[in-house]
Amino acid sequence: MTRTVAIIPARGGSKGIPGKNIKPFLGTPLVGHAIKAALGAETVTDVIVSSDDDKILRVAEAFGATPLKRPPGISGDEASSESAVLHAIGALEICQQAETLLFLQCTSPLTTSAEIDQVVRSRIELKGDTAFSVVEVHAFLWEIGEDGSGYGVNHDASKPRQRRQDRPRQYRETGAIYALDRKGFAEAGQRFFGRSVPVVLSDAVEIDLDTPRDWLALEAYARSVGQACE
Repeated sequence: MTRTVAIIPARGGSKGIPGKNIKPFLGTPLVGHAIKAALGAETVTDVIVSSDDDKILRVAEAFGATPLKRPPGISGDEASSESAVLHAIGALEICQQAETLLFLQCTSPLTTSAEIDQVVRSRIELKGDTAFSVVEVHAFLWEIGEDGSGYGVNHDASKPRQRRQDRPRQYRETGAIYALDRKGFAEAGQRFFGRSVPVVLSDAVEIDLDTPRDWLALEAYARSVGQACE
């Protein structure tokens, strides 16, 4: 079995939802959902949580992840998730030995182990440098010009409105799962490099937890479909 290391960035300074990463979602700290999904995936060999917050690291360790203290210089509002993954590569031998680095977001707590396996396996089977989760979208997107006029982005508004089945299929990143070739990522320093493979997750939930309203909506949805914590 090749080594796939899941890295979960989880800063302590959330402003939209204070204390978000350890706030209970359906009774379990938010970071715990990502850890459980990663540990349950057949393709994942190791799970790391990178954080500047000792409380988050203690919760992560209690759920079975390896805690990694992130330096202050890459922990502020401007710090990228890539910087946390690059730090993990430099700090931990298990990351240096990995073939695949799996970057997971805490803000998608309904991500499943099966979805993680699908993305990791797709990267390997399709020989991708990056594989990432997407969902199909059907929205008509617009840009607004300086004069307030609207301009169609993915459609020609001057023509009759197309039916959904007649339009090209388009996809949106969920932001939840990225599987990266470790060597290529270390050289590129960003999540997209070389051959990128979108992996369509037909049942993925599209709500990310960025605001209190998102939190209420996603918890309500999860309860309505009977997705409870173990």
